[in-house]
Amino acid sequence: MRSLLLQQGIPTSPQGFVDQYGRALIEVAAKAILFVVAFVVIYTVARFVLVRLVRGALDARGFDPKVVGLGGTVARALALFAALSLAATMAGFGTVLAAFATLLGALSLALGFAAQDLLANFAAGIFILKDDPFGIGDWIEWPSGDGTKSGVVQEIGLRVTKLKTFDNELITVPNSELADNAVTNPVADDQLRVPFTFGIGYEDDIEQAKEIIVEEAATVDRLKGEPEPDVILTELADSYVGLTARAHIDDPSRGKYVKALSAWVQAVKERFDAEGIDMPYPYTELTGGIDIENMSEADLAPADD
Repeated sequence: MRSLLLQQGIPTSPQGFVDQYGRALIEVAAKAILFVVAFVVIYTVARFVLVRLVRGALDARGFDPKVVGLGGTVARALALFAALSLAATMAGFGTVLAAFATLLGALSLALGFAAQDLLANFAAGIFILKDDPFGIGDWIEWPSGDGTKSGVVQEIGLRVTKLKTFDNELITVPNSELADNAVTNPVADDQLRVPFTFGIGYEDDIEQAKEIIVEEAATVDRLKGEPEPDVILTELADSYVGLTARAHIDDPSRGKYVKALSAWVQAVKERFDAEGIDMPYPYTELTGGIDIENMSEADLAPADD
């Protein structure tokens, strides 16, 4: 065995082993210590500086707290990778660093192709939180593949937005669908206009009907006085004269809108009925006759069973 070790150039005594490999072991240990010390120092400083800079910049630009928190997490990840790279370079682990970078690049490319939709929704969520086109509790409408959808926003996440429909159903919408389409937010301002077209007969007094509509708007609690309700003639249809009335509600919501409109239309309908103003509906009148020619008495006689 001793002769075999000697043939391979391996020392057989402890002192010989130390003489041959001691310097290499010391160099490896020194590099490891240098790597650890450099990593701890660089990571501590980089994390402190980057996180403060990123969070401060996002806060100053009015980003949502969720985006600010995400920015801090990304800054910590960047500080970690920077510390690993610089510490490995300082310790002389260039080969390991190159292999690690190659592996990380390949992994990032694979994940990017596999999660395109996820990344698109993630980016859209950041823009929604930044641009603030709607908030929690807002009633919004947006186009979808099967028509226009609507709901009340319950939660805005970084990937999806949760809404509750007016049938009390909870739906989850990818953020990219809301970011890539025109979203209507009827309750974005302090006021919302409530329009409705009332139809009256051609023989009815237009000015009287206008006065009734405006007076009945004042009886609905949810309709405010300023701006004052107004009525304009907008349509001369086949069976009615169209009067479009407009009023406003404060601090609007979907529930307020529906209830205010319902109360207003019902009050006007009852007032029209009381004062003899017609609210006609479309109808079709058929006129003409049927001529019977060249038929004998036998043709007109009832058939025998």
